[in-house]
Amino acid sequence: MTIIVTGAAGFIGSHVAHALLDRGDAVVGVDNLNDYYDVNLKHARLDRLRARPGFTFRHADIADKEQMAGVVDAHPETRGIIHLAAQAGVRYSLENPYAYADANVMGQVVMLEAARRLSRLERFVYASSSSVYGGNERLPFSVEDRVDHPVSLYAATKRAGELITECYAKLWGLEAVGLRFFTVYGPWGRPDMAAFLFVRAMLAGEPIDVFNEGRMQRDFTFIDDIVRGVIASFDTKRPEGAPLHRIYNLGNHRPEKLGDFIAIIEQALGMTAKKNLLPMQKGDVPATFADIEATRRDLGWEPTTPLSTGLPRFVKWYREFYGV
Repeated sequence: MTIIVTGAAGFIGSHVAHALLDRGDAVVGVDNLNDYYDVNLKHARLDRLRARPGFTFRHADIADKEQMAGVVDAHPETRGIIHLAAQAGVRYSLENPYAYADANVMGQVVMLEAARRLSRLERFVYASSSSVYGGNERLPFSVEDRVDHPVSLYAATKRAGELITECYAKLWGLEAVGLRFFTVYGPWGRPDMAAFLFVRAMLAGEPIDVFNEGRMQRDFTFIDDIVRGVIASFDTKRPEGAPLHRIYNLGNHRPEKLGDFIAIIEQALGMTAKKNLLPMQKGDVPATFADIEATRRDLGWEPTTPLSTGLPRFVKWYREFYGV
C-alpha cells in the first residue's frame, strides 16, 4: 500500500514513515525543509529514510496547490494520506503569524483538495494539537469539550484545520481522522521543545528557562506511543454509526509536573540544572491533561512509556547524535 506522509523530515513524520516502511508499505514523503529549526537535523532524519527501500521523497510545500497536485497525480495508487506537516510552535506564532495561516490553514485546504484527486484513498489522517483546548479550565481535556477560546494563533489555526476538514467530510464524503497530540518528546525530537532545550543548555553549562516559575504540568507523550496511535488511526475502520470525520486525543493521560520532568533529565545527565524562573509566556497554558477514553474505545490505543523510560532514551540519543 502506498501512503503519503507530509512532514516526513520532521519529528513525528519521520518516525511514522519508518513504522510504515517497517511493515512493508511504500511511503511518499513530502517536506519543504524550511528553516524554522536546524535544517541539518531534518536532513539527517531524511537521510535515514532515503536509505530504505520503499521510500520516495518529494520536496514540496503543502500550501502550494500545484506542487501537491503534482505529487498525488504522480502516485495515483495512493491509499492513504497522513498529513503531519505544519508550522509548529506556540511562541513563534507571536512573531510570524503569516507562516501559520499559510501552512496550517492554506496547507490543510490544499491537502484536502489533493485527497479529493485520489480515487483509491481510504482515509485522511492529520495532526491537530492539544493547544486547541486553549483556556479550558476543566481537566482532563475531552474531545467533547467546546474549543472556542484559543490562547495562541497556533491553536486557532489548528482548530481551523479541524473545522475545514469537518466541512470536506460532509461535502465530499471524505473519511478523515484528526489527532490532538499532547507534548510529544523523544529521540530525533524538535529543538524548540522542552527536553531538547533543557538538555542542550545543561550540557553547555547554561541555565534553563523555567516558565511560570515551574508551576506547569504537561501530558508528555513519548514518540513511540504517538506513532502507534497514528498508525492505529489509519488502520482502524470507522466504528459503525460514527461520523466520517472523527477527532481523538493522543496523550499520556498522566500530567507531569515540570519539576519532575527536569529532575529525570538531571538524573539522566548526572548534573543539576541551573534555573531561570520566569513568568508564564503569552500563548501558554498552565496544564494539559488528555482524556483518552474515546481513543481507547475506538482505536484500542493506550500509551505505555513513562517519563522515567522515555527521557533517558532521549538523552542517550542526544548525546550520541551530537557527540557530547
